[in-house]
Parts: sequence; C-alpha cells; structure tokens
Amino acid sequence: MTIKYHPSKGTILTCEFDYTFKSPEMVKRRPVIVISPQIKSRPNLCTIVCCSTTAPDPVMPYHCQMTLTPPLPRPWTSPSVWIKGDMVYSVSFERLDLIRFSKDQTGKRQYHLTPLSDEQLKQVYACVLHGLGLSILTKHI
Repeated sequence: MTIKYHPSKGTILTCEFDYTFKSPEMVKRRPVIVISPQIKSRPNLCTIVCCSTTAPDPVMPYHCQMTLTPPLPRPWTSPSVWIKGDMVYSVSFERLDLIRFSKDQTGKRQYHLTPLSDEQLKQVYACVLHGLGLSILTKHI
C-alpha cells in the first residue's frame, strides 16, 4: 500500500528502495523522515532523508542519533535511529508507506503518525545540510 497524500514534515514513513537503486545507494526498505513541504508543482513527490538502526562507522557530522517516541515496530525495534543526512532522496508516493503497528483490541490497524518535534526536525535539517556540504547554513536553523 502506498500513501495518497503529501505527509507533513517530520513524518516517519517507510520507503521501498528496490532493485532500481544500486549500491552504494539505499537498496532495501527502511524508515525515512519527510523533510519537504508539499510543493504544488511536484505532485506525488516527497523529499525524504534515510534512517538506520545501526550506528554508522565512523559517525560523521551528517549523522545524528535520535530517540523516537513511540519507538518503531519490528524490524526496527531499536529505541533510537540514526539520521543519515547524506542520504536524501525525492521519491514517488508509490515508494512510501505508513509504518504499521499491531492491531488494536477491535482489530483496527495502528499506524505511527507522530511527527518529529520541531527540535528534532532542526537536528535532521542540520544533518542534511552537513551531508550536502552546506554546513555553514546550520546557524540559520
């Protein structure tokens, strides 16, 4: 299932990086964070930054660790994720999906809909600026 609308900045989704991507690009499904607003001239496109539950080696200025509340469900059951500010993509809604939790007592599917806080989103933007070689702009966040 794919999303049908442009999510808010700071929303955590999954992105399917399938066979059309080639290593060292992302090549598997992983959590991502929406960093773009809806742009009317770009329907069905969303700019995202990738996350990982594995710490990068070495940790660089374009990485930061972030605790998520609530934590992500399996297979990303780590209480925190690493922002990979050097892995920014504009992708079709076709690649994006909501993160699913288990069903509630009535059998209704639960989704991770809690966006990042403004402070967390600022950290994400700082990582992205570092990843783009624009670290001088982080003072404006």
